[in-house]
Amino acid sequence: MKNILILADGSIARHFVEWVGRKRVADNRYYVTCFHEDATPEKLGKNIQLIKADPTSYARIRHIMDEAKFSHVFIVMENKEDALYSLTNVRLVADKIRIILVNQWDDPTVGQDMENVTVLDVDELIAAHLYDQLPNVPVVAQNVGLGKGEIMEIHVPFGSTYAFRHVGSILQRKWQIAAIYRKGKQILPTAATTILPNDSLLVLGKPLVLEGVYRTINKRIGLFPEPFGKDLYLLLDFRVDREQALFFLKESLYLLERLEEKSLFVRILYPNDFALIDEIKAYESESVTISVCYDDKDISHLIEYDIQEYDIGLILSSIETLSDEKVMETLYTLRKVVYLFGDQPLYNIRKGIILMDDERKMESISSTAFDVSESLGLELFLCDFDPEGDFESKKIVIEHYETLAHIFNMEVRIEQKIANPIRELQQMESVLQIAPFEKELNRGSLWRLISTRIQDFLLTSHKHPKLLVPYALGDDA
Repeated sequence: MKNILILADGSIARHFVEWVGRKRVADNRYYVTCFHEDATPEKLGKNIQLIKADPTSYARIRHIMDEAKFSHVFIVMENKEDALYSLTNVRLVADKIRIILVNQWDDPTVGQDMENVTVLDVDELIAAHLYDQLPNVPVVAQNVGLGKGEIMEIHVPFGSTYAFRHVGSILQRKWQIAAIYRKGKQILPTAATTILPNDSLLVLGKPLVLEGVYRTINKRIGLFPEPFGKDLYLLLDFRVDREQALFFLKESLYLLERLEEKSLFVRILYPNDFALIDEIKAYESESVTISVCYDDKDISHLIEYDIQEYDIGLILSSIETLSDEKVMETLYTLRKVVYLFGDQPLYNIRKGIILMDDERKMESISSTAFDVSESLGLELFLCDFDPEGDFESKKIVIEHYETLAHIFNMEVRIEQKIANPIRELQQMESVLQIAPFEKELNRGSLWRLISTRIQDFLLTSHKHPKLLVPYALGDDA
């Protein structure tokens, strides 16, 4: 049982004592001193004892504090001189006791630099609450943790880039989604938990990082590649990309033009053609940065540094470059979208194609599929090509995509056919294949002879460009 002494006078004190009486914390007992009749409410809780006394009197305060051992003293008084006299008296009786002083006089010197004294500025508190009611302002925990914005509640609006994404598909560095509030219930999220519109996310992290997360969550769809990051990163490995390096660069520049307010960072690895490097550097501009790495040690660390330093959301690469085991592992771990160049140039692409796969994977990549289709002006197709004709089990996925199409005011075309999905895809023209970015994309040639798994062929066919989208960790096949 903790004893709390409240030196009360005025309207704020009366409301405070009312709150104390209503909440009834079982382990607290309250002693309230007052010398004006209107300082306390008419009804007091059973755990509140009223003391008629003047706290500006040292003798009276000493007598009260000798009667019980108090852990805290709250000074909530309207008159500044009375409050300061009372503060002095309490500190003379017990200089180590924790004191909470309410500053109602807009005087920053009150209680300043006093040990064990916490000053609550009324004007600042009201201003902070008013500020929280403004639109586009995150709700920050004021009295929890450091109170500097490291705990934040963020509402997910309709059309947000975070809506309909699995928690595990979102890279959380220096911040974390601790809880989701949905329809009055708390959800402790796993990697597979889907974020829905109107959810409220309780997030923890560095205040500056959380401010960026807040802005990203409140951005509408059509800002691809967010929320994975803002800018583009072209990775050129001259050991395998030298002959097509200029083609890849021009493809990247075309994509840069189609996306709003983005920048392109080009990283050249294993340079072995200086004339080509000079030709590539001619494309440098305010929105295009080109860097050459002459040290072939620790390439993975270099790529990771670039991606974090430049807020990269979309990585552009050839199939051969991504096939490097260390490069693939690095990009997979960083949870970024990867665009793989195909034989067909991006400016000829008219359709975005998703081949039906596992339900969780389909749901996790769905929001990005709509986003990139809108950004590039593509028709979006969800293709259920099943050799056995098992279409019934895919109804939930189809309903999910149709719901998103309605929410985003877009169209998705559903195609169902008894067929081998790999053969059907090979016969298509001018399409961008959108697929989950899985941890293991390579399979032995013997396996591919009998496989119809989409991921077994993503790195074997160069015909179509591909977009690999991160999905919830823990869902890998």
